[in-house]
Amino acid sequence: MTDETVPALVADGTRPPATGRDVRCRIAPSPTGELHVGNARTALFSWLTARRSGGTFVLRVEDTDRERSTDEAIEILIRSLRWLGIDWDEGPEVGGPYGPYRQTEALDLFAGVTRRFLDEGRAYRCYCTPEELEDRRQEALSRGETPGYDGRCRNLSAAELAAFEREGRPFAVRFAMPGTDITVWDLIRGETTFPASDLRDFVIMRSNGIPTYLLAAAVDDVRMKMTHVIRGEDLMPSTPRQLEVMRALGAEPPAYAHLPLIVGPGGQKLSKRFHAVSVERFREEGFLPEALVNYMALLGWSRDAETTFLSREELIEAFDVTRVSRNPAVFDLAKLEWMNGHYIRESSGERLAAMLGEAFAADGVPADPALLMRAVPLVKERMKVVGEGPALLRFLFAGVEPDERAAKALEGQAGLLAEATAVLEGLPEGGWTASTIEEALRGLQERLGLKPKEAFQPIRAAVTGTTVSPPLFESIELLGREPTLARLRATATAGGA
Repeated sequence: MTDETVPALVADGTRPPATGRDVRCRIAPSPTGELHVGNARTALFSWLTARRSGGTFVLRVEDTDRERSTDEAIEILIRSLRWLGIDWDEGPEVGGPYGPYRQTEALDLFAGVTRRFLDEGRAYRCYCTPEELEDRRQEALSRGETPGYDGRCRNLSAAELAAFEREGRPFAVRFAMPGTDITVWDLIRGETTFPASDLRDFVIMRSNGIPTYLLAAAVDDVRMKMTHVIRGEDLMPSTPRQLEVMRALGAEPPAYAHLPLIVGPGGQKLSKRFHAVSVERFREEGFLPEALVNYMALLGWSRDAETTFLSREELIEAFDVTRVSRNPAVFDLAKLEWMNGHYIRESSGERLAAMLGEAFAADGVPADPALLMRAVPLVKERMKVVGEGPALLRFLFAGVEPDERAAKALEGQAGLLAEATAVLEGLPEGGWTASTIEEALRGLQERLGLKPKEAFQPIRAAVTGTTVSPPLFESIELLGREPTLARLRATATAGGA
């Protein structure tokens, strides 16, 4: 490992970022649903930065959205991260010196910071109602101006304040921005200057006593001593505001790295309509965690122009957040499936059999583990995801009902199936092997003067219920003598269909 995790760029124009064991990175998801692949990539890049330096990785749960944040979502979040192999040194289920690590458990702390800002004149009470704010927004738009808070409550007179208090009007608390341009240094994007006109006073505490993201994230990054904040570029506009909150706290800000967005084909925003892009869905479909981690690492970053497959250890050694591209990363499901197929072929039979067994169990089909182990070599080269395995092997563990293509392949084939039954009946139980089965059926094919597909496709359809299956002779061996003969007889008796 090396201490040189990032070059000596500055976090806010004043100091270099921390290196070595002083590095502290975090992932701070909002648990309002399953972990999206974009947030998973952010977690991975932050984790790699911490692990490469020998520093600390923190999981913080930003659960102040009480209507959408649930304990179930937090459980799914933790399960997804652990499945990916992204562990944390501080956070839920681990603890640490800078807890609490759920923001709803730190509401008193955020309230105290808000009172401090009010006392110091860095914040003020805003009595504007949502309706008033919307009216002024529409007025600004009608004048061709950029909408934003106009500072109306920043300079209320004593009489106006007293009137609002007597009325009992609810209020939010707004942070008073300095009215100057603010420059942000970013480890990926370099220097970005935000004009004062775009940096209006913003709410830090809602009228219901719940802090906004702009306050809570900044306060937590300070109290948890974050040295690097790696997050999506959609949060870039919040950075100058959070820098001002940190400066008001008298704290040095961390180094920021804003990752490019992940987009779908054609550049559209990656959404659930494009693909089930949550980590949980990938796990359920039979993707391997190492394949997803490897693929996510290449979304905007690469070790070099030639290398595709990288182990976890190689990723830790090579990853450098400053080498992340500024351009959007295109999510290519076909490439992920191709990479997953590679990792499936590299996996042990025991592991794949266990995963296939779980998939069968989820479908309510009991699958014999020993038979699954024998079947794995038949499907290992054919699967892009493990979730494809049960469809290929179901005939081994459940009765078959020919699908549409199989039914068509069986039309008028009663005679062929009867002949196949006869030749296979001649094989003893002890001689029931793929090679002897192939010899018998190829002899039948030659005797009947049929092409291989003409001879074997009806047999495949009768035995497996489909025209797409693992190699026929090996499949028949695994199914066994009596089940195979029973299926051939039943289909032949039914007229071949």
